[in-house]
Amino acid sequence: MVLNIVLDNARKTQVRIDLGAVADLIVRVQRKSGEIPWHPDGKTDPWDHVEAAMGLTVGGYFAQARKAYRWLSGRQLSDGSWYATYRNGIPADKTRDTNFCAYIAVGLYHYYLSTGDTDFLGRMWPTVRSAINFTLRLQAPGGEVYWAISPDGKVDKMALLTGSSAIYMSLKCALAIAAVLERTPPFLEKGWAIDWHPALEKLARAIRHRPHHFNMTKSRFAMDWFYPILSGTLTGEAAHRRINRFWKKFVIKDEGVRCVSDKPWITVAETAELVLALEAMGSREQARVVFDWICDRRFSDGTYWCGYNVPELEVWPKESMTWTNAVMLLAADSLYDLTPAGRLFRHRFWEGEPILVPQSPRQRRSRR
Repeated sequence: MVLNIVLDNARKTQVRIDLGAVADLIVRVQRKSGEIPWHPDGKTDPWDHVEAAMGLTVGGYFAQARKAYRWLSGRQLSDGSWYATYRNGIPADKTRDTNFCAYIAVGLYHYYLSTGDTDFLGRMWPTVRSAINFTLRLQAPGGEVYWAISPDGKVDKMALLTGSSAIYMSLKCALAIAAVLERTPPFLEKGWAIDWHPALEKLARAIRHRPHHFNMTKSRFAMDWFYPILSGTLTGEAAHRRINRFWKKFVIKDEGVRCVSDKPWITVAETAELVLALEAMGSREQARVVFDWICDRRFSDGTYWCGYNVPELEVWPKESMTWTNAVMLLAADSLYDLTPAGRLFRHRFWEGEPILVPQSPRQRRSRR
């Protein structure tokens, strides 16, 4: 797949993006086991592993994507969680992060939208069910989700807006998977009976109306700004207001998104995720302008930088990250509809979706 893009600048610069080369990076870094680390010598975390697998799916590497999901399924702990980081399959950080654990639902639903492969989705259902139930066992009474269980088994009762927003997206995708497979809630898990619909509603209320329930020191980070929109928790006028309110805080025109508002470091991944968020809320032309800013921020082999300082354009780190390149593939897909999964984050894709509304016992029986 090759995109020929004319940048929206005075010179109308033409940029040729070889998406195959971007996807090939992920294939090269993926280990025989299926594990996808950040780079050949890097660590692996479940969230970025899933993101990289989504990049493989966009690139048409379906067998490699399935292998990545099977690797994750094979390392799922008995409570439905995963450890925060691995190196060559060996746990390196035994924190269990709720957002990291739930995100497999997004990856698998993305895979299904691209392939229509219900057989694989069905085989992965127990993994998804257990992961979501683990995550929701850590939902606070106020609706937010505590971020982690520490290596010594203690629940850290801090909630992160970015993490809870991503969990909202994961829970939507998990409900969509359940609908495809004709599974009906509540979903039992080792004595727990968790109904996902009320959990989704509580989480949405917390994100929309209770900002004080989250760690506000993280508001310096760009993801706290746009993840409520990327996840579809904020839509319509509320989404536009939030984008406009903090645009100048995080965005450097013609460059991209600051990872942290008070630092001059532009990250390609956060900028690509902003592209996804803008496209999701219907601002496609604005999303294309932002995508133009970063589509030539790459190494000689066509893969993308992780980040760079401005105005020096000092690239750091020097490695090409699998997850950065994956989200560039996802952003391109959302803008140019390269695959059927390009619609995954679009708010209108989820509008009126009955799977997100609790069903009566009669409705549940009629689906069986």
